[in-house]
Amino acid sequence: MQFNELNLSQELLDAVDELGYQEMTEIQQQSIPLLLEGSDVVGLSNTGTGKTAAFGIPAVESITEADRKRVAVLILCPTREPAMQAADEMRKYAKFKKCVRICAVFGGASMEKQIHELKRGANIVIGTPGRVLDHIRRRTLKLDNLRCLILDEADEMLNMGFREDIESVLAESPEERQTVLFSATMPPEILAITKKYQNNPVKVKIKSAQKTVESIQQFYFEVPMGRKTDALKLLLAAYSPSSAMIFCNTKAMVDQLTEELIKSGFRAAGIHGDMKQVQRTQVMNGFKSKTTEILVATDVAARGIDVNDIDAVFNYDLPQDNEYYIHRIGRTGRAGKKGAAYTIISGRRQLYDLRTIEKFIRAEINQLPLPDKDEITAMKMESIIKEIAGAESVHQAYMILDRLAALGIDSREASARLISCKIKEATENLPEFKIPVPLKRGRRKDCKTVRVDINIGRNKRIAPNFIIGALTDATGMSGRDFGKIDIYDTHTTVEVPEAESEYIIDSTNPMRINGHKVEVKLLKEDNIREIKAQKPAFDRRKSAYGNRKKQDVFSDYIPNRKKRTKKRH
Repeated sequence: MQFNELNLSQELLDAVDELGYQEMTEIQQQSIPLLLEGSDVVGLSNTGTGKTAAFGIPAVESITEADRKRVAVLILCPTREPAMQAADEMRKYAKFKKCVRICAVFGGASMEKQIHELKRGANIVIGTPGRVLDHIRRRTLKLDNLRCLILDEADEMLNMGFREDIESVLAESPEERQTVLFSATMPPEILAITKKYQNNPVKVKIKSAQKTVESIQQFYFEVPMGRKTDALKLLLAAYSPSSAMIFCNTKAMVDQLTEELIKSGFRAAGIHGDMKQVQRTQVMNGFKSKTTEILVATDVAARGIDVNDIDAVFNYDLPQDNEYYIHRIGRTGRAGKKGAAYTIISGRRQLYDLRTIEKFIRAEINQLPLPDKDEITAMKMESIIKEIAGAESVHQAYMILDRLAALGIDSREASARLISCKIKEATENLPEFKIPVPLKRGRRKDCKTVRVDINIGRNKRIAPNFIIGALTDATGMSGRDFGKIDIYDTHTTVEVPEAESEYIIDSTNPMRINGHKVEVKLLKEDNIREIKAQKPAFDRRKSAYGNRKKQDVFSDYIPNRKKRTKKRH
């Protein structure tokens, strides 16, 4: 369905045409006619489906000359970024409709400036629940004439604990109003708000999860614990995205990872909720203008970021919610273009979590081998060849070659030196990353073994199942691949296949056992005699489980255990 088929004013049609909108998306096609009629709507739609236009165009169209000095439409968003983004988009829709005045209100920005804009006569207000409620209490925002209230990303607002604020805003608005709600999911809290505050709402559900991922190639890389940052650097160097987003689960990780990438020569910037608004705006302007190639973000900070032509999305951390995975990868592959999403995982648990995401999105996420430094160097050489082959002849370059020739450097030697510099520049900061491949699972029987030493023991209340659990999680190996476990007061030794010892040590450093950070190293011959003189607190042998009773095994684990005796009376 085309936008010009809607009953819109010429001003709106001109603005939409200038933006290049022609065919409506599914959410727009189903929602806009209902909103123009004044119906209450519940829209279920994910990021990247055009929902801002779905509620923004009818909101702008509803404003008349009579609304010049009063707030007629209020839009609530979860954070500053989506509020700013929605305000920017709606100003584009209102470009030719002079009676529309839009004001964005959110925390982290000047209250005085917002009050000034509201007093000038805003008729569409877009803001975060906390700041909107603040203005209502100050009487700088009056909702007496409000006709339409829109909750954008309602599920995210509820996740962030805004339910009380939302209900307070709803209580301050007239009962006779149009109430619109857009959400990616439909938790019980949303249903409660719908039932209490909407009047016979029409449900519009878009099955966009599968459509969002259809145009996106999805891959994952399995790397040892503690090597995710090195793996990410290799991937960025190999694929060279001109615009990429990297997702982390914590603000601290965003800061740490951004610093690491900058040190390695990548043009990266981070964004999260603890940053001041001026910093966030600078970061986003740099990313949109492509002066910053890589944006490292948390899920909440990324809400409302609408940047086209993102080549790739990297999941440094697995999302804490399956829905977030769709929101993340939906940043790429927009407007009919192809996109790519890469996820870095460590350990068996994260692999299980990834399989759960696969089932949720009903799409396959394929494993790829991590490119090594030699492969990346070869890629860079191919890239340089294409760059030179496609370059136009430049007169100044010949002048430089003539001057070099006078110094005894011919054109071939000059080209070789220049290309060598470019290759060095592209690869000198790449980490050495050799991942030893483990042997086939279950190969411990009849193979040569060695012992590894772990610097944690009985004094930290460690049991054999803690050790085995941590080792299998970090390496992806089976518990049957590990042999004898001796637990001493301050450390533990584990028997492992010699051929896989390097892989095990690489995969487990760093590693945590029962909340304690530990170091795993190969047990040297010099230390073995020393250890033999100590009595282990626990000795897990094959015969222990097969030939002895369970209580006898655990009596070894608790030394000097005294037998209980009945008191004689």
